[in-house]
Amino acid sequence: MPSANVIQLRQMLSDKFPGLRLRLEDQAEQHRLWPTGLAQIDAPLSGGLPRGALTEIVSGGKSSGSATLLRALLSHAAAGRQIVTVIDGQDALDVTQIEEPVLARLLWVRCASAEEAVKAADLVLRDANLPVVMLDLGMAAPAQLRRISATTWYRFQRLAEETDATCLVFTPRPMVGSTRVRITFTGGFSLNFLEHDASECEQALKLEVTDLRRGAGRDTALLNIA
Repeated sequence: MPSANVIQLRQMLSDKFPGLRLRLEDQAEQHRLWPTGLAQIDAPLSGGLPRGALTEIVSGGKSSGSATLLRALLSHAAAGRQIVTVIDGQDALDVTQIEEPVLARLLWVRCASAEEAVKAADLVLRDANLPVVMLDLGMAAPAQLRRISATTWYRFQRLAEETDATCLVFTPRPMVGSTRVRITFTGGFSLNFLEHDASECEQALKLEVTDLRRGAGRDTALLNIA
């Protein structure tokens, strides 16, 4: 516990330099974020996804761009020499589209159902050595998703807080009640995008980002490719 003298000193500094406390709080908040490298996400959230919290990513279908987003996040993490865990709910990740240096920093947990994926996430989120965890339920059958208890998400939130992990849950519809941030795809890719490179596709992702702590959302489309 801080001594009385330290508390008094903090109060004196706060009274004399009111802006100092705000700058320190801003710096502390920045350390609680995981930058994604994508302006569509980082800008609305003032720096990146929250650590120690859940982020739900809602995709509208196979051509929404969720696979492009997942690969972009993996590449950014690998560039920062981070290990990312992907819990693949339907064993659908196409690793042939991922570069070898990225694969070297990927822990891929292959599951046959949403139930298996949830059990795997429960174990992975308890490991403090895995700072970024992605649970992909985007292609799970509706019947499987309905069997996931609402309390599951609150348990995952508690586990993420304990390990300070950034946990992303890919879903076909909003369903994660304890999410801190919700990212929703607002547009899909046409066949024309097959001719463009990965960076162009990443910039063209159309996303609505909502920080549920502030209740504010922002729809961004940085680049539209015809």
